[in-house]
Amino acid sequence: MLFTYVVMGWEGAIHDSRVLTTQLENPNSGFPHSPPGKYYLVDSGYSNKSGYLALFRNIPYHLQDARARGGRINRPTELFNYRHASLRNCIERCFGVLKARFLILRYITNFSLVRQREIAMYCCVLHNFIKLHNMDDPLFYRFDVDGVMPPPDSDDEDNTASSSGTTAHPRGYGGNDENLANTMRDHIMIQMYLHYNM
Repeated sequence: MLFTYVVMGWEGAIHDSRVLTTQLENPNSGFPHSPPGKYYLVDSGYSNKSGYLALFRNIPYHLQDARARGGRINRPTELFNYRHASLRNCIERCFGVLKARFLILRYITNFSLVRQREIAMYCCVLHNFIKLHNMDDPLFYRFDVDGVMPPPDSDDEDNTASSSGTTAHPRGYGGNDENLANTMRDHIMIQMYLHYNM
């Protein structure tokens, strides 16, 4: 539950995919690209790209619904999305710890934009320091349980991956390797489902 890369200074109304695209296009950004064979899990606002594994669109993956059915999932794409969401939930828990520990983040709009960026960055750095050096921290323990959801005031999107038609992707994201990434995702999905039904 560590932050590996933080970028500040974008308006909240800017879509995350635009922020990512800008960082990917900037060779001086210091963005940590995933090693070969590894992937960042991205939500429904992104498409597949080498190094970025996205959900299947228009397939529900509500964690609570799957648990209510005894955890049984009937379609390969639903299983993939369910497990994808379960893994991606870690970042939501990370933000849950950050917001619960640093209450100043609730009142950050009272500060200048420059000060807001500094406060948010310092909070992320302190978060990582505490996680690395205080293994018995009760706040991390509270949020480090699978299924713990972010606080109700979270900005998290609805847990249904949906899109109608085609999605326009910013320049540099979702380019030529999207078909290859989709094939790779399909292979992972099939292997996952075969193993699930054993």
